[in-house]
Amino acid sequence: MSRTANVTKLDYYEVLGVERTASDQELKAAYRKLAMQYHPDRNPGNAEAEEKFKECSEAYQVLSDPQKRAAYDRFGHAGVNGGGPGGFDGSPFAGFEDLGDIFGDLFGFNMGGRGQGRGPSRVQKGRDLHYDLTLEFEEAVFGKETQVTIQRRETCVDCSGTGAAGGRGPTTCQQCQGRGQVRYQQGFFSIARTCPACNGAGTVITDPCQTCRGDGRVAKERNVSVKVPAGVEDGTRIRYQGEGDVGRNGGPAGDLYVELSVRPHKFFERSGNDLHCTVPVSFPQAALGDDLTLPTLDGEVRLKVPEGTQSGKEFRIRGKGVPHLNEHGRGDLIVQIVVQTPTRLTKVQKELVRQLSETLTVENTPTARNGLFDKVKEIFS
Repeated sequence: MSRTANVTKLDYYEVLGVERTASDQELKAAYRKLAMQYHPDRNPGNAEAEEKFKECSEAYQVLSDPQKRAAYDRFGHAGVNGGGPGGFDGSPFAGFEDLGDIFGDLFGFNMGGRGQGRGPSRVQKGRDLHYDLTLEFEEAVFGKETQVTIQRRETCVDCSGTGAAGGRGPTTCQQCQGRGQVRYQQGFFSIARTCPACNGAGTVITDPCQTCRGDGRVAKERNVSVKVPAGVEDGTRIRYQGEGDVGRNGGPAGDLYVELSVRPHKFFERSGNDLHCTVPVSFPQAALGDDLTLPTLDGEVRLKVPEGTQSGKEFRIRGKGVPHLNEHGRGDLIVQIVVQTPTRLTKVQKELVRQLSETLTVENTPTARNGLFDKVKEIFS
């Protein structure tokens, strides 16, 4: 049907074969299917197919625009007639920003001059590199400075990064005249696709450098000084700007990311900036009290265990934990006392324990772990 004729238009949702609640993706999928089916280049000389193609294009242009769709839902065709804001301008392709996406499957290359080629000698940032560094527990706590060896791409000295022998540089591609794209007339479309001769660069290297094989960069080993700050945790990533691969055509270098992996300690466990450990003591030590010498990450400390200490009791030693990352101060060392029950006693020891047990009485009454039983007993006593 003609858009200028005074006839009743089909409902846009019916044209696309979707519900009025269809999402943007559902609209796009429906239009893609119809456009592929009725495109004039697939139906040469078929006026009916061309008209259906225009109808579905008009419907999609309106419904894919939130403002136009709202106007259409409220006022019907009257809300979008006449072109201008909220209207359809008569062209089945006006207002589309993604024709290459819609028709990419149909033609297999870019549409409407919005090609995705690299363009003439486009500057490209170098690739980022990654390095896994394993640390001992103490190295993560107190920090460490070391060197790591990486392989990265650096500018080829023989061609000065041009990729051409003798550093002469690339020449303008004759097929696309340096534009990086070639244009074709496909029906009533102006179609652009990446130039096959230069792969979209706009330039070609006729005599590539033998050292880098035309890449302009070569792989080299490089030593990078890595400074691990005190207090880092397992999984921390440190970024070193500009230590990745050198970019193309004068582009900036990528970055180096060093990811830290921390080995566990044989008896310390970390929780934030605090360290935790468990220290076994004998029953006499817990009952009578004792002075213990404990190792820490930076020397020995004395811990006074008072008499009558129960198993599970925790003691906090200030400032013997992990330094705060990039700040002053340190966490604490938290020591949990565990009363160790002997498993092998001599006859003499058993007799002594038996004599002691006759003088000690313990009421074997169950209590809640959180002390609720004791609180209830206090209330009703």
